[in-house]
Amino acid sequence: MMKSTALKLTIVGATIFAASGFIAARAYKGERRAVNPPGTAVGLPFSNGIMVGNTLYVAGQEGSIDGKLQPGGIGPETQAALENIQKIVKAAGFEMKDVVAVNVFLADIHDFGEMNTIYKTYFPDPKPARATIQAAALVNNARIEISAIAVKDR
Repeated sequence: MMKSTALKLTIVGATIFAASGFIAARAYKGERRAVNPPGTAVGLPFSNGIMVGNTLYVAGQEGSIDGKLQPGGIGPETQAALENIQKIVKAAGFEMKDVVAVNVFLADIHDFGEMNTIYKTYFPDPKPARATIQAAALVNNARIEISAIAVKDR
């Protein structure tokens, strides 16, 4: 009798597990879309943002406007990179408060302080988790590149 009950529970559990996987797969399918607002880089083999369910993945953004790096060093480049991220976040229907993780790539780690001064003005508290590293080189001789992940409650 115990073996029969255990077998029935195993079958019911396996059926529920399989059904939940099928439902999750169907819910996930078709919810992936690109986010490429005007004024962000185009013509390259990537999307500026990808929405998957309630999560937005923002590709690394340089400190450029209309494809041209902002002159003046790390300050203007940081501001332009964060403005580009903000455009993508808003185009996806998110807000900067929805950003939960950021990666900052600096051409020179000595720019950390000046970058931080500008960076902190773009994100409300609590600030997103963040990693900052010095990269050996960045595309287009940029001084900074920033990527982000945002999650929105449904």
